[in-house]
Amino acid sequence: MTVRVTRSVAAREAALLAAKTQDVKPQLADTNGPVIIQKTRKSTADRKRKLPAEQPENLSKAPKKRKTNGTLPSLNVNDDLPHNLGSVVQTLESINADLKLNKQDPGIKEEADLDKLATDLQKTVDKTTEGLPQQIKTSKKKNPYGLTPGATPFPEWARPTPEECEEVNRLLSSVHGEVTPPTKIPEPSLTVTGCGEVPSVLDALIRTLLSGATTGRNSALAFGGLVQRFGILEEGIGKGSVNWDAVRQAPLKDVFEAIKRGGLADVKSKKIKAILDMVYQENQARKNILVKEESNGPSDLTAKTEGEKQYEIACADQNFLSLNHLHTLSTEDAMTELVKYPGIGPKTAACVILFCLQRPCFAVDTHVFRICKWLGWVPPGKATEVTAFSHLEVRVPDHLKYSLHQLLIRHGKTCPRCRAITGQASAGWEEGCVIDHLVARTGKRKEGNAKIPVVSKRGTGRKMRTDTDESDE
Repeated sequence: MTVRVTRSVAAREAALLAAKTQDVKPQLADTNGPVIIQKTRKSTADRKRKLPAEQPENLSKAPKKRKTNGTLPSLNVNDDLPHNLGSVVQTLESINADLKLNKQDPGIKEEADLDKLATDLQKTVDKTTEGLPQQIKTSKKKNPYGLTPGATPFPEWARPTPEECEEVNRLLSSVHGEVTPPTKIPEPSLTVTGCGEVPSVLDALIRTLLSGATTGRNSALAFGGLVQRFGILEEGIGKGSVNWDAVRQAPLKDVFEAIKRGGLADVKSKKIKAILDMVYQENQARKNILVKEESNGPSDLTAKTEGEKQYEIACADQNFLSLNHLHTLSTEDAMTELVKYPGIGPKTAACVILFCLQRPCFAVDTHVFRICKWLGWVPPGKATEVTAFSHLEVRVPDHLKYSLHQLLIRHGKTCPRCRAITGQASAGWEEGCVIDHLVARTGKRKEGNAKIPVVSKRGTGRKMRTDTDESDE
């Protein structure tokens, strides 16, 4: 005859076995009260007692949960919970009390009430998350540059003086020709990227981004790739401009393929897509403010004429991405707006302000920074390109910012003594330098006619590079 092992018998056997294993003595309470388990001292006999060799077959499986009277077992343990949460007993007693209270409230158990509760919760979630994807897309990076318009990070460094700036501008002009800012921005080229010398602010921003950390030839190839793949707007408000909305909607791999000949395509394609997404969201938000005639929008919107308002609304309606409203902002506000976009630092923003917005702004690139260090215009060993920009923006007179920026770049690219990679053995070194008496060159200076072996990226072969090779950045 087979003995039937019920769940109650199995549970009792499991409790006895657990008590023997954990050296505790079970005390069974009545069916209506909590189960209390107290620790007992282990006797010598208990220590010598062996566990049963076999266990009931049913005990190998966890018993199914049984309905209780709504209370949790209390443990007669005096240990406290971590983080000052109280004792185990107090916590379990509090839970038991809450369970009893909920059990006494039959209303929440009704199916209709449960459905209503679920509906209300879903409405709350929907209301909270409404518009969340748009908020994520338009999130703005914090300004990490610490720019302080009108203040220099090196107030104790009194150079350059206006006289020094005039002298360097005069000397460099004698070699490279006089440089004057154009009275009118030229029409954009579809083959040359440039550094923002175009009427469209967004066009200028993307062009300048593409020209960063590469040669002029490579940046032109990258921009030409965008034109060939995504085309030019043939009609409408943005006629003649790159179809930036097509670039925005295109897969990332298509943008990468379009600009890959210009170098750094992996990084730049992601930044271009992120910038265009932000511009689109901002254009739509500005249009909604204008259409609803809200008075709490940006100050530049409220100051617009009726014609300017209709133009901006039409741009957004036709998905013509535009940053042309930056033309109406102050130089400081325009800088703040530009550096919020991914991949746009003070140098790129300053170029857009200088060449596109046609404001005095002393953009500092690698050539400008190098020569300004040699001239002693920034503190040696302290300045970076960003802090040098903040310092020189204050120290260089406004009427010289355009010409000095251009002249220092030309000189840094062509002077045999002021190029980035040069030395006394470089071709043309003996010709001298027009500002030789003003500079104290630092950095790695090469001696002799030795050539530098360079490992080719396309294979294991080696080629020889002279010490005059450099980037046309």
